[in-house]
Amino acid sequence: MSKRQVLVVDDEPKMQRILEIMLHKMGHDVLLAADGQEALKLAQSVPIDLVMTDLRMPGMDGVALLTALREHGIEAPVIVLTAHGTVESAVAAMKNGAYDYILRPFDVDAVEIVIRRALALERVQRENQFLREEVEKGWGEFIGRSAAMQQQYEFIRHVANSSTSVLILGESGTGKELAARAIHRASPRREALFVPINCAAIPPDLLESELFGHSKGAFTGAFKERVGKFEMADGGTIFLDEVTEMRPPLQAKLLRVLQEKEVERLGSNRSISIDIRVIAASNQDVRRALQQGTLREDLFYRLNVFTITMPPLRDRVEDVPLLADYFIEKYAVKLGRGRPTISTAALTHLQSYAWPGNVRELENVIERALVLGQGEQIDTRHLPPEIVSAAEPLASLAAPAPAQRLALIPAVEHLEKMLLSQALQQVAGNKAKAARLLDISERTLWYKIKKYGLS
Repeated sequence: MSKRQVLVVDDEPKMQRILEIMLHKMGHDVLLAADGQEALKLAQSVPIDLVMTDLRMPGMDGVALLTALREHGIEAPVIVLTAHGTVESAVAAMKNGAYDYILRPFDVDAVEIVIRRALALERVQRENQFLREEVEKGWGEFIGRSAAMQQQYEFIRHVANSSTSVLILGESGTGKELAARAIHRASPRREALFVPINCAAIPPDLLESELFGHSKGAFTGAFKERVGKFEMADGGTIFLDEVTEMRPPLQAKLLRVLQEKEVERLGSNRSISIDIRVIAASNQDVRRALQQGTLREDLFYRLNVFTITMPPLRDRVEDVPLLADYFIEKYAVKLGRGRPTISTAALTHLQSYAWPGNVRELENVIERALVLGQGEQIDTRHLPPEIVSAAEPLASLAAPAPAQRLALIPAVEHLEKMLLSQALQQVAGNKAKAARLLDISERTLWYKIKKYGLS
């Protein structure tokens, strides 16, 4: 168990000292308070993982302290220390939310067991809340049998068993987070948490608090202490999605955390040791980000120990039927309908499309088709117009009318011109992307654009 911060509240200095020595031997930090009022002030100013309080104290007693802690949003477990004559009061304290009580005089070994259980419960409660939020988001599946995906599976198998930092690159919607989750599930850290955070989705002013946590009152609106994502991932994996969107000053703080393996919550000067694996991802050209100064070079080399590049869906069209089948089943259950089939014509259109939004776009298209189809077979009429029109030039050329002249060179040139136009349209005129889509060099693309008079 990692080092935790325990608040000991007792009006007897001797008892304070006994508990302080015992907790230090267990590897924890200790804060001391002589009464409930002093303890409440401490708990409001610094993060507390556990409170051990005497039941009878002058002024605010242990039960009143427990009530005040909960009213101020401090959820740390509370252990009450009491003498034999006040057991009934201790039981009453447990009914008010105390974790357990300890009779004085006590056996040190027995007390250590109670402390370990209380801290373990606090961590489990924190993790359960996080997991409930993750389940609500939906995790999806990592699907694909193409050669491009098989290569990524091989990379994942090689890197999973190490603690090496991984940088996952790829366009939006290619499954970078799914790859990160696959690495975590195949790693020795699989029993601990996988904690994702999208650096582009959180306002820059709040991102630091999300990453590192904060103490109550650290800034306007910090009404209660918050555990950061790095603390949450202790023992497991943290996934920093779109890391190039993080501001350089925060990148410097992140670099320090990665180097020192310690984190400090905002508004606190207490260092918290962490044991985590870092997986980062970006849909940007990281080399260009380095040149433009939006990504720190030292952070890049800290993260870029092992690189995985997720292929776009257009480079693995053979996986489209598998993915479509998975999403049909997923949304048939979600919409409470029977599982429809998909026509050959619809699949042909799906495989002919370039998918600029990748797997995420395909998922949206399938969900839309199920809504429109009302449970019937998915056909071309259920697909968006841009997907149907993308394949129409090929279809019309593939089935010429009987009287059509079948001269080979004009037909090939017509098809080539249609493919060039289609590619340029799908990538909004981006020549580099169009060349990759057509699997030709940019120089060849420019030549053909000039040849056919395309804009």
